[in-house]
Amino acid sequence: MTRSVALRLLISMALGFLIAFAINEVAFLFMKSEAGRGPERIELVIPAGTADKVARGQSEPTIPRKMVFVLGDTLVITNNDTADHRLGPLFIPSNTSASLTLSQAADLTYSCSFDPGRYFGLDVREPVTVATRFEALLISGVPLGILVMIYSILVWPLNKPKSTESS
Repeated sequence: MTRSVALRLLISMALGFLIAFAINEVAFLFMKSEAGRGPERIELVIPAGTADKVARGQSEPTIPRKMVFVLGDTLVITNNDTADHRLGPLFIPSNTSASLTLSQAADLTYSCSFDPGRYFGLDVREPVTVATRFEALLISGVPLGILVMIYSILVWPLNKPKSTESS
């Protein structure tokens, strides 16, 4: 490999990684979600009178319809209602709490007694870490660098070595 080809490859890869870094970071900032944090303890409170509202087909405005979690989060449900409630595997008697550690990334739908639709969604995502962001940079930077190299050859063809012909 000649020196000019190696230099072009190095510049193309650097440019590819720079473009990939800019695109990935801008996308991360605009699409930042709950997954951009570490595991936490999240509390959901079932207010008094929720069972009566559900019986009338009304939802409790303080309870979200679907929640987004990070792998390792612990959902703690506090029941301040006079009725006992259920959420999937949890039984939450009146004036008590129950917790659920979310140990698997999945889009879960649990049967639920405090929602008029009788189902409650939990979206459990893997956390976005520095390692996952670096992996995304590698996955996009290498192919982009190769594409920059190919396009650079099309736009600025490599110099052919001069032949030494004697006449």
